[in-house]
Amino acid sequence: MRDAFVPGPSAPQPGYLPAMASLLEEAVEPGEDCLSVNVWTPAPGRTGGRLPVMVWIHGGAFRNGAGSLPSYDGARLAAEGVVCVTLNYRLGAEGFLLLPDGTANLGLLDQIAALEWVRDNIAGFGGDPDNVTVFGQSAGAISITALMTMPRARGLFRRAITQSGAGHHSHPEDIARRVTERLAALAGAEPTREGLAAVPPERLVAANGALGREIAQATDPGQWGESAGGGTTVLPVVDGITLPERPIDALAGGAGRDIDLLTGTTSEEFRLFLVPLGMGPRITDEVLHGFLAGFGLDPVEARGAYAAAHPGATPGDLLSAAMSDHAYRIPALRVAEARAAQGADTFVYEFAWPSPVLDGALGACHMAEIGFVFGNLSDPLTGPGAPRELSDALRGAWVSFARTGRPDGDGAPGGTLPPWPPYADQRLVMRWGDGAPGTHADPGAATRRLWERLRRPLPSGAHTAGSRP
Repeated sequence: MRDAFVPGPSAPQPGYLPAMASLLEEAVEPGEDCLSVNVWTPAPGRTGGRLPVMVWIHGGAFRNGAGSLPSYDGARLAAEGVVCVTLNYRLGAEGFLLLPDGTANLGLLDQIAALEWVRDNIAGFGGDPDNVTVFGQSAGAISITALMTMPRARGLFRRAITQSGAGHHSHPEDIARRVTERLAALAGAEPTREGLAAVPPERLVAANGALGREIAQATDPGQWGESAGGGTTVLPVVDGITLPERPIDALAGGAGRDIDLLTGTTSEEFRLFLVPLGMGPRITDEVLHGFLAGFGLDPVEARGAYAAAHPGATPGDLLSAAMSDHAYRIPALRVAEARAAQGADTFVYEFAWPSPVLDGALGACHMAEIGFVFGNLSDPLTGPGAPRELSDALRGAWVSFARTGRPDGDGAPGGTLPPWPPYADQRLVMRWGDGAPGTHADPGAATRRLWERLRRPLPSGAHTAGSRP
């Protein structure tokens, strides 16, 4: 018998820097017995097991977070007629190192174990195990995109919603080994399962933080692949077994095309990382040009295009826009394009509501939509007076997608949303938060075209270790 009225421990984690701590919810009571789920249901045992199920996978850069954070409370989603599940998974070194004597991607396998638990048990809570939607944000969305391509996850979910995370963020084996060896050295251990198992969790967490600081100061961006810059250290590992290919490449080859997908980003993702740390004013044109060139863009052309799209913007603002595209918008669009080429529909959104926090300087930043999706408008980023009608509409679209595979219900006139066609040739994107919701054809086309040759899936069979297109 277990006390199921309080959440279980969260995975061991470092928490956030002081400048970020007031903006983000901190997980409490970390512990090694962290693999648990939380369930909200409107009608346990009274539906015949026919309610759609929504399973949330939290973000936090693969080093922070928990399914029990207040913003992820599933009560309002359950009130809409779904069974809502949130889960924990192992983070940092314990979840994502590539060990010569261990199994890779333990954090992803934890997520699969939770989905297997849902398959086997959710009917007892009124849920339909054949109508499961996984949804998640940032590292959670990256995880879900990987799950769409993993053999062990096949058949465990029917639909997916990925918020601000897509299929590029993973490590090939050579970079994953480099991460493992350096993190183990910082922890004072051998880079083996046995060696790291003897290290206390708090020392592994500290070593992961030290590695992040080293990556942030590295002069060769190719040395750390998708973790260049230090925003992440560990990532899903393309080990050829648990995760056979980089997810974007697998999707381009047809993996996951039988899964319904809704994906999107916020308008100003990267402001969450630049503004609180005071980095924006320190960005000069020289620094901006260096970043643009590092992305593979022509810095003069790119600066002109971003400046035209953002009149009056500072170099820091322009860097934020380019970083948002590189890390979030373009990868999401590549997923939609890859699926369209396979005949699989993808519904794409942009969340444009600007957070009032920090006197509005954050804009429509990373994580700004989460409180609206769950209907929990006490989320730190929503601030006072957040529009309940926006939350109702957004939550309604997510629930509609979970129920039917379409975020606009059946798309008929007179519904709560205007028709929302899939992305496809017109590049239609549903925009939320700056007026009535509506679809726009190829928004931000001028800056999107800058990336036409970049962030592309590799051709089938062309994957090589360490590649970073």
